[in-house]
Amino acid sequence: MKVLVPVKRVVDYNVKVRVKTDGTGVDIANVKMSMNPFDEIAVEEAVRLKEKGVVTEVIAVSCGVAQCQETLRTAMAIGADRGILVESDGELQPLAVAKLLKALVDKEQPQLVILGKQAIDDDCNQTGQMLAALAGMPQATFASKVDVADGKATVTREVDGGLETLCVQLPAVVTTDLRLNEPRYVTLPNIMKAKKKPLDVVKPIDLGVDVTPRITTLKVTEPPKRSAGIKVPDVATLISKLKNDAKVIG
Repeated sequence: MKVLVPVKRVVDYNVKVRVKTDGTGVDIANVKMSMNPFDEIAVEEAVRLKEKGVVTEVIAVSCGVAQCQETLRTAMAIGADRGILVESDGELQPLAVAKLLKALVDKEQPQLVILGKQAIDDDCNQTGQMLAALAGMPQATFASKVDVADGKATVTREVDGGLETLCVQLPAVVTTDLRLNEPRYVTLPNIMKAKKKPLDVVKPIDLGVDVTPRITTLKVTEPPKRSAGIKVPDVATLISKLKNDAKVIG
């Protein structure tokens, strides 16, 4: 059984992002980049399935600039068997990524696609769902537990009211939530082994996919600074300020 795990290179979650002075986007010059945390959880889950003997091969895929090879090497250090980079210097929006992944699904024929529910840079939460629609595969999103057996995946997912359990026929798309697992610490020997694992580089044109952006970003701005809080002497003053200054009560 083959598993495809898409991973995205994003600004590290510990970095405080800065908006460019001209408002065209986020400044990523000289900023630490790393694998999207939700995708790291997806890689860990795929490797655990392999360790259980359910999966025979784990393929990590990334779409983006040449430096995404570092992200793929990290995935291979966790335990992925090989990597595929779809190299593109332009902006890749969720629909374009989903189309690229669809082309790779057609080529590789995986029984399962596991990816993070969203990326921490754009928070779109769209790629997994779009891929499932394009590929005509069942999907289970926000997975907090995954069991694969007898050609089916049983997925426990987090919903507003609690937990929901789905059973989907393979091949399927699963997107991971934070509580699915805790990714392992990558050891130096595994990092060295990852350097020898195969990594293929292809272009979007090789897959026959048009990645032209459909959406234009007009402006990026920082959220407004929060004003300092104040102390009030009594309840009457509090109600007065909520009513007249904040205007949150009538």
